[in-house]
Amino acid sequence: MRSYPALFILPLLCAPLVCRAADDLVALRDHQERKELESRAAGLQGSAEKRPGDADGWYRAALAYSYAAEVAMEMGDKGGSKRSAEAGVDMADKAIDINGHNAEYYRVLGTLCGQIVPANPMAGILIYGKKAKEALDKAVQMDPKSSQAFLAHGVGYYYLPENFGGGPENAIKDFQRAIALDPKSAEAYLWMGIALRKENQHAKAHEALVKSLALDPDRAWTKQQLAKTPEK
Repeated sequence: MRSYPALFILPLLCAPLVCRAADDLVALRDHQERKELESRAAGLQGSAEKRPGDADGWYRAALAYSYAAEVAMEMGDKGGSKRSAEAGVDMADKAIDINGHNAEYYRVLGTLCGQIVPANPMAGILIYGKKAKEALDKAVQMDPKSSQAFLAHGVGYYYLPENFGGGPENAIKDFQRAIALDPKSAEAYLWMGIALRKENQHAKAHEALVKSLALDPDRAWTKQQLAKTPEK
């Protein structure tokens, strides 16, 4: 599901150290620091392996792998994105095995499964597309007030073929919900712009991307998307 960047932040887990670590990962993603993200992901995986009963530890590793996969895809490396995402799926599965009542864990799992698909779309949709949709549907059902859950759900729909129930039109509805829940979500405006451009609504797409960049001026990928989106 993402040029398969992936969906993204964390509304749960508010311990100061955890929030600072998550913010750091977002900053690395914004600047497309791929090698550092991969290093952080491996380090978080190592920490999780030392405390295998800690669901949050596995989740943090999964989140880092998702960001690494996202940046690899932004740079056009589908194979590298797939490798990071596959590693992350294993981490997310472990978190859910320990605690299956956390919507954010399902959001990250669905995102990671979607990030695997672009490297081999036909096989990927059959194997991981269903798992991604189920996980993202569950995330929305478990936390219907989560902007991030609707954002991830929309990204999934954006990349899912229309004959599987996806497509940009359905994705836009999810992005609208995400923005309604969090009007300051730069990622929701980013994906809204990408989906609107896919629908040839260039003026609206450009406006959404400008809004996204205003909310998150450091996001390199937003700048890249804006540069190739006509104003009219």
